[in-house]
Amino acid sequence: MEVVPNPWPFVTGDARAIYREWFHVLRSGTFPVDDVRWQYPPGAAGVLLLPGLLPFDYATSVYVLMLVADAAVVWLLARGIPRGVPPYGAALWVVAVPLLGPMILARYDLAVTAPTVAALILITGRRADRHRFAGLLAGFATAIKLWPALIFVGLRGRRGPARVYAWTLLGAAVVVLGFAAALPGAFAFLGYQRERGIEVESVFAVPFHLASWCGWSGQVRESYGSLEFHGPYITAVGRLSLLASVLGFGWLLLWRVRARRFTATTAPDAALCAMLIFVTTSRVISPQYLVWLIGLAAVCLLRPDTTQRPPALLLLCATPLTTLEFPIWFGELLRGEPHAVLALTARNTLLVTATVWSARRLWQASRAIDEPTTAAPTKRPPTPPDPHRPVAKSTV
Repeated sequence: MEVVPNPWPFVTGDARAIYREWFHVLRSGTFPVDDVRWQYPPGAAGVLLLPGLLPFDYATSVYVLMLVADAAVVWLLARGIPRGVPPYGAALWVVAVPLLGPMILARYDLAVTAPTVAALILITGRRADRHRFAGLLAGFATAIKLWPALIFVGLRGRRGPARVYAWTLLGAAVVVLGFAAALPGAFAFLGYQRERGIEVESVFAVPFHLASWCGWSGQVRESYGSLEFHGPYITAVGRLSLLASVLGFGWLLLWRVRARRFTATTAPDAALCAMLIFVTTSRVISPQYLVWLIGLAAVCLLRPDTTQRPPALLLLCATPLTTLEFPIWFGELLRGEPHAVLALTARNTLLVTATVWSARRLWQASRAIDEPTTAAPTKRPPTPPDPHRPVAKSTV
């Protein structure tokens, strides 16, 4: 068995090469419109330009900024713990994120997760004056990567959610339109998702890993910045993945319409469920996607009445398996060696199980309505007359 002895140079290629290349293109006055690897909303340009302000080389600056974002999430989760509640949320983050290895510092997903966690904590708080700030944070995060928009699935009400939505749109519009006005090619990324195959780490890739042991004639090749399967049945499975996403979000819509009971924990619980559906039904799963899930699960665990403790535990178990399949056994995974394929299969099985469990518990909790405790009055037996009590004389 061949194991990568020092995975650090391998897993930090994004910060050392790809991000640095995009940084120079952005500084030249345009988005990387000729690079199919650029698949991010315009707000990502701000994150990639920010390391240039630090007095280090570009890769080191990325690591420093991600460490700051990591510390910010820990601080937010520690501050958000209600009195008398164990710090399960902060503990999950502190334990799970390091299990993903150094890769997490070389990709900018921590910079997206931090404002998303902050927005979700503020949204579920009681102070209405913080909803504006929460909306702005969610808008900024959505302008960098689209997934933070899913945190609004479980919001309910009139004035509060409407205020959050308005400020989210304002924050996203300011960032997107600002970069679109400053740099040409802001929306070129929208055309780089049409011909994607099945990425080798996704849930829908597992059948092809297993089929390769039986002589499947497909191959793995680099496409759109990732390693994907190409060959027979790929198109059909890609359509199946899209159908699964449609059905998954259709279920979310049905849940939202039929839900009867909303509490302070419904918003983070629904956000985690929506993100699990998005990740498990996607044609692509990158290791850093686990950071999104862990961040949302940690916010759920801030509430003692959350429904998402079992899915959060499954996510914790999935993080070391993710590090095994990437980067430690990634070469073996591409060659179809059994131990690597089984590690990926176990990780994806945990993710699918967490998704189903999350959806089931969310549905049950939102459909349960507290019944009134008023019981029917019981009839008392008639009180016998007191023989020692004087009887009033009739005046008739």
